[in-house]
Amino acid sequence: MIVNAAPPFKELSLNNYLFNDESLKLYEDYISKTLDHVQKFLANRKFYKGDDLEEIRNNKEKAKLVSIANSSPIDHVLNELNSLYIENAICFHNPNYVAHLNCPITLPSIVAELIATTVNTAVETWDQSTSATFIEQEVIRWICNEFSFNDQSDGVFTSGGTQSNFMALLMARDHYAFENFGINIKQNGWSEEVNKFKIFCSEKSHFSIQKNAALLGLGYDAVIPVKVDAKMRMDTEALYVAIEKTKQEGNIPIAVVATLGTTDYGSFDPLQTIGKIAKEQNMWLHVDGAYGGCYVLTETHNHHFKGMDMVDSVTVDFHKTLFQPVSCSAFLVQDKSHFKYVSYYADYLNPIENKDIERPNLIEKSIQTTRRFDALKVWLTLKTLGTKTIAAYLEQVHELAKQVYDYMNDNPNFELAHVPELSTVVFRYKNSEAAHEPTHDDVNLYIKNTLFKAGKASIASTKLNGNIFLKFTLLNPKNTIQNLLNIVRMIEETGKQYQPKTELL
Repeated sequence: MIVNAAPPFKELSLNNYLFNDESLKLYEDYISKTLDHVQKFLANRKFYKGDDLEEIRNNKEKAKLVSIANSSPIDHVLNELNSLYIENAICFHNPNYVAHLNCPITLPSIVAELIATTVNTAVETWDQSTSATFIEQEVIRWICNEFSFNDQSDGVFTSGGTQSNFMALLMARDHYAFENFGINIKQNGWSEEVNKFKIFCSEKSHFSIQKNAALLGLGYDAVIPVKVDAKMRMDTEALYVAIEKTKQEGNIPIAVVATLGTTDYGSFDPLQTIGKIAKEQNMWLHVDGAYGGCYVLTETHNHHFKGMDMVDSVTVDFHKTLFQPVSCSAFLVQDKSHFKYVSYYADYLNPIENKDIERPNLIEKSIQTTRRFDALKVWLTLKTLGTKTIAAYLEQVHELAKQVYDYMNDNPNFELAHVPELSTVVFRYKNSEAAHEPTHDDVNLYIKNTLFKAGKASIASTKLNGNIFLKFTLLNPKNTIQNLLNIVRMIEETGKQYQPKTELL
């Protein structure tokens, strides 16, 4: 009996909306019409159209999914999306956006996003990713080499710094428990000894250290904040005292987190001294380089990375200082055997008997299962721009921060929190009519909110010693000192408009 050959794929297709060879023309049409809206977005000269409460409420209604039983023309839907989202989006590439760690992005990385999304590669197993696996491995090898890690190092792409820091604390906890108490937390769960584990970090470190300690069952109180010096760097004498105090209280120091580029101040903790203390105390040393990590490429900041040979793990965010679209982050370890603390072998996905050194499964290093092919963005950027161009971008924004600091430092209307080590400047406007702190706090929040709602400039705020300060986070190498000083003038003008309610408390 002769069985008829299976019909070709085209005859089986029910819908041209699914991406395949027969929908290529429709794909091109979609891309072309989308590009029209992107061009209008880029033509906008304001970082934000402005804040209007009534429009915000209307947009909440527009976002609702109603009347979606039947299909609609892409033109109509894109127009809806433009009105709801694109016209209201924050333009991170605009030079008046100086608020958070959002960078302008490279053109090669956008091309990589288009390719990765269109092909839709998932990188958890070889049979889904094939040679994409090698691209991720090569990017990991590159950044490990930049940090002067040895040949036993390895890493994996993550969703961001918080996830990378989570992996670091998990490994620190499980490794200490296994090496010192023979406890296999991954297999057997909790124990009384683990309740005594303590982690040390700068009081200016990222909130994810406390958050992740809680998620790992250790609790917020397992994290011991260490005071900083005048440059907002961890005080190493205070670190040593805190470790000894913890031991005297019957608790167990297991890890210390050194931050290379704190979120608010861009400060670099003294890695060499912290590393020596960590090794003397048999503690895991993690470096949170989410912000400052890519500055290892520069000549201006390379000295901050001396001592990396003592580091056990590193967080680095390419979507902050390698000019990549979110999300694009990596977690690295000096000893790749430590990935055993997160590995799992599922029969349907990556059975251990199928382990193949020539065809690796990256899921063995990840706490995620499904992962996007984010490494392609970095690979294509490196191949196209080269590291010297990226380093020049980073040095430019650092130089801008220094110039803004020098101007403000000579201006009696401003109080500066620190000398910038990276690309952040923390300051506050001092209202000349006010003498007490609550009014200074009020006027600085007024400045921030007024400029944002008007779409004039986006600046961030933070707290120092309980007082409100403003912050420039400079990640746009196309910015200029003239533009930044114009924002400073807007701050002064807006501050003068504020009328203190009273000087009486």
